[in-house]
Amino acid sequence: MTLRLGDPAPDFEQDSTEGTIHFHEWLGDSWGILFSHPADFTPVCTTELGLTAKLKDEFARRNVKAIALSVDPVESHGDWVKDINETQGCTVNFPIIADHDKKVSQLYDMIHPNASATLTVRSLFVIDPNKKVRLMITYPASTGRNFNEVLRVVDSLQLTEEHKVATPGNWERGEDVVIVPSLQDEQEIKQRFPKGYKAVRPYLRMTPDPKTNWGGE
Repeated sequence: MTLRLGDPAPDFEQDSTEGTIHFHEWLGDSWGILFSHPADFTPVCTTELGLTAKLKDEFARRNVKAIALSVDPVESHGDWVKDINETQGCTVNFPIIADHDKKVSQLYDMIHPNASATLTVRSLFVIDPNKKVRLMITYPASTGRNFNEVLRVVDSLQLTEEHKVATPGNWERGEDVVIVPSLQDEQEIKQRFPKGYKAVRPYLRMTPDPKTNWGGE
């Protein structure tokens, strides 16, 4: 199965370190980050899971739930979590799916035969509360993920969901944004963007970030 942006995120039921996960039910009305790992007790994955645990408050501020996956069994995950907590100075506070039968891996196309015929690649999906896939990133096994970038994309997705804007390259929360080209009615623009805008070009109109409250900050 090949997933594309905007597709429904496949539902599943699978074992995890926190018991059986019914994915859509577990996600509820939250945003979700589902990310896979080639195997337990691997060095890069260990650092990634530690980073994810330390970002718990940042995820909560954005109404995001994180859930990891590898094809190893629950017992292996449990032993690995002990190593992660000890080596990364954290407490793993999210479930790790035990995809022993590769059911979820196949649903989300996480096994790339040219990389490995049996292990998942380093894939990451952002899923919105409507259970739609909003972001897909796949890294090579040798490269750890940048979770600050994941948070930045979630910020962008949540902002652009609420306002008729897009975010420019390297955008960070609080910086100027772009008014979408489809919005042309000047009266509506004034209502939506009372701080005004700067037309660099007719198609490039910059306006201050319209979101005044970023997660209570």
